[in-house]
Amino acid sequence: MKLHQYEIIKKILLTEKSSANENQNLLTLAVDRHATKEMVKDAVEKVFSVRVTNVNTLNKRAENVTFKGKKGKRSGFKKAYVTLHDDDNVDVFSQIQGR
Repeated sequence: MKLHQYEIIKKILLTEKSSANENQNLLTLAVDRHATKEMVKDAVEKVFSVRVTNVNTLNKRAENVTFKGKKGKRSGFKKAYVTLHDDDNVDVFSQIQGR
């Protein structure tokens, strides 16, 4: 399956944990379910113009939830933890605002 680099990277995940890991050059992304580690590495290097040293992925499974007495389901997704080279850095907030 051939995916374009912008189809592989769905969004940047901004959580308290991912903000704390930003000092360690660790970027947290939601990626396509069918993307491999090599595909994620190539996409991040092309989109953000950085060097990637390591990629770890995990599949977040769907969860059953109850909200205001109604049952529902949160969809699952694939998450990637991308470690960048020590000399490289991605300013997440400028990427989101489109600067």
